[in-house]
Amino acid sequence: MTTTPAYEDAAEGSELELADFEPQVEDFRRDLLVGLRATPKKTHPKYLYDREGSLLFDGITRCEDYYPTKTELSIYANSAREIGETIGKRAMLVEPGAGNGEKAMFLLARLDSPASYVPVEISREHLVESSHRINEAFPKLEVLPVVADFTADHELPTPSERPGCTVVWFPGSTIGNFEPRERIDLLRHFADLARKCHSDRSGVLIGFDLVKPVKVLERAYDDSEGVTAAFNLNLLARANRELGADFDLDNFRHRAIWNPDRERVEMHLIARKKHEVRIGKETVRFEAGESIHTESSHKFTVDGFARSAAEAGLELERHWTDDRGWFCVAWFKPASPEDR
Repeated sequence: MTTTPAYEDAAEGSELELADFEPQVEDFRRDLLVGLRATPKKTHPKYLYDREGSLLFDGITRCEDYYPTKTELSIYANSAREIGETIGKRAMLVEPGAGNGEKAMFLLARLDSPASYVPVEISREHLVESSHRINEAFPKLEVLPVVADFTADHELPTPSERPGCTVVWFPGSTIGNFEPRERIDLLRHFADLARKCHSDRSGVLIGFDLVKPVKVLERAYDDSEGVTAAFNLNLLARANRELGADFDLDNFRHRAIWNPDRERVEMHLIARKKHEVRIGKETVRFEAGESIHTESSHKFTVDGFARSAAEAGLELERHWTDDRGWFCVAWFKPASPEDR
């Protein structure tokens, strides 16, 4: 593990120590080329989230067509007392893929004396900014930010005081970005993190998106304001900025489609014409109409998700949904080792 120098907050005189496991540019280059040489072409969704991509995603969550964020927050607002009682006092809240911290502030304000908050985020600048905002809003809370790809192995910082429990919190619909086997592996990792606290109060709180009308889904991932399209195309702009690639963004268009066989929305970048792209010394060829599959967002039923979680050693104890049944927040307890 490497740790950067502490970031000074001049306004408050406070410091945040940042645990740094940020992926390197060479990782991006290697993974991008591997994906673009595959048939069909694809990329890993984590590379959508550089600083610019993270800011664009923040914009998506405010779009009228994008329902998940608003719907999930309504669940926390309407079920705050029950969720807070379920988590209990003095929790260490670990949030993989923390984003802008908006949801964290919403939840932290509804918990009983939270002990510490550990946001894990791949975009360094986004993480520093959001961590300072949370530090200012909750001055008694120990904030321990980690720059990392949360799907990769990395250490978690040790809080100054032992928490009453560890809660791994994975809000939003990010769990749907993973293929079934990857999803189970990630849930198993979350279960292991929760067990490390050696408290029977520890658990995993997960948000996941439920199956709903196709028109609602496709509109959410191809909004009328064009923000999702800009977010998707930013992947190519990032490759130009960081890898010296020469993608012409006008040669691609964004498309979101519902795949009924796999119950997921797929985001694609479609080549408008036949052309070549240079990425360093490498050349990638595109045919007209050829797609880069950039992200999937699987949708679930409560029972179906609970079965997947059970394979990972997580037992569903409670869950909450909105009035329309569009989204679910669920509380899981890690099974004891002898029960696995």
